[in-house]
Amino acid sequence: MDGHLLSVARRVKGFMPDAEGQDLHQAGLEGGRLGPLLEIGSYCGKSAVYLGSAARAAGTVLFTVDHHHGSEENQAGWEHHDPEVVDPRSGRMDTLPFLRRTLEDAGLEDFVVAVVGESTTVAAHWGTQVGLLFIDGGHALDVAMADYDAWARFVLPGGILAIHDVFEDPADGGQAPFEVWQSAVADGFTPISTTGSLRTLRR
Repeated sequence: MDGHLLSVARRVKGFMPDAEGQDLHQAGLEGGRLGPLLEIGSYCGKSAVYLGSAARAAGTVLFTVDHHHGSEENQAGWEHHDPEVVDPRSGRMDTLPFLRRTLEDAGLEDFVVAVVGESTTVAAHWGTQVGLLFIDGGHALDVAMADYDAWARFVLPGGILAIHDVFEDPADGGQAPFEVWQSAVADGFTPISTTGSLRTLRR
């Protein structure tokens, strides 16, 4: 991965260690040979740099879908809340300005398309098949499963499904992404790799 882009990814707010980001980038390179890339959950753009870099290298684009008001675990009083991303005017989280700054710093504005809205609402009006789908939005079970149910059908044959924060042991983290992974396997996706909490599967 380009050294400048890697340095940008490392300094962006987010929750993805280097090894997982590099594996996501490799999955993006592979998926990008089939079609566009799409991620659910942008936050401040850390994963968008890893995937956007892959999209640029593959000659395609990354669509990154987020309402930018934070998922449940990002809200005030929760472990992953960051007051720096709260809009002082509204009192709500607003990570869209941070994503825009990240894409500008990375020089990826021509390769990453920010789609602002609820994941399932966007999916209901979506029509483009993708070479890679990365699910990393809300981690409540109903939200994570809704993302999978809404978007998995758009993964091209041979394409890649990537899921973040997959923990088999409840002591290590929430179980919703693991249940999504189990559903994907039951639906015929074939596991490819595990790097930390990132898992990839092939359609």
